Parts: sequence; structure tokens; C-alpha cells
Amino acid sequence: MSFEPEIVAFLCNWCAYAGADMAGTSRLKYPANVVPIKVMCSGRVDPEFILEAFERGADGVFIGGCHPGDCHYVNGNIRTRRRVEMLKKLLEQMGINPRRLRLEWVSATEGAKFARVMKEFVEEIRQLGPSPLRRK
Repeated sequence: MSFEPEIVAFLCNWCAYAGADMAGTSRLKYPANVVPIKVMCSGRVDPEFILEAFERGADGVFIGGCHPGDCHYVNGNIRTRRRVEMLKKLLEQMGINPRRLRLEWVSATEGAKFARVMKEFVEEIRQLGPSPLRRK
């Protein structure tokens, strides 16, 4: 039986979500394992959202934001980077591999990058196996 990971992706409205849309309109293929959630800024992704995604059985959580210096809300993505670093340490203490949380900068014109990163992340999570919090 092959394991198919469940990925929750929090995507910045202005950049990463638009990049995902660009991937779709360009007919670029990426795994259907990804459940996109549009947020106005990656800086609005509360650490509780990430922990709740894992608690509800996500095998991986992805956050996509604007490139540093391009944030529509000035420094939301910088706040996100700090939060992700802190959350990775917390996840490790909880017995969850920190590689299950990934942050990437994807602009609205980078549909190909979005598709590539999603393929890479799904494959990485597939190699890690189901999350230890996944309900049986």
C-alpha cells in the first residue's frame, strides 16, 4: 500500500497563491495532495494554525510568501521566517520531524517554481511517511 501525504499549504494572496494560480493556468502539473488555503499575507499565519493542521492529521505544512523585500505588508514575510524557525524547534521537541514544515518564497510569476516546490515537498513527506499525529 502506497502512502499519499496530506499537505496543508498556507499561501500569501499576492505572491504564492498567485504563483499557484499561474501554475494552474499554465497547466503545470503538481500533486493533488496539496490543500491550498489563501491568506492575505504569510505573516498572518498564526503558529496555532500550523499546529492545528498537524493535530488534524496533516503530514506536512507548507507556507508560501512573497520574496523578502517584496511583501505587500512591508515585513510580514520576515515575521513568518522567524516564526517558522521557532516552530521547527517546537515540532522537534514534540517528536515531529521539522522537515514537515516548509517555508518558500514564491512570486506571482513563479508558477513553475511553485509546481516544482510542491512536487519536492510531497516527495520529501512521502519519504518521511505518515505524521506521528495522523489519525489511523
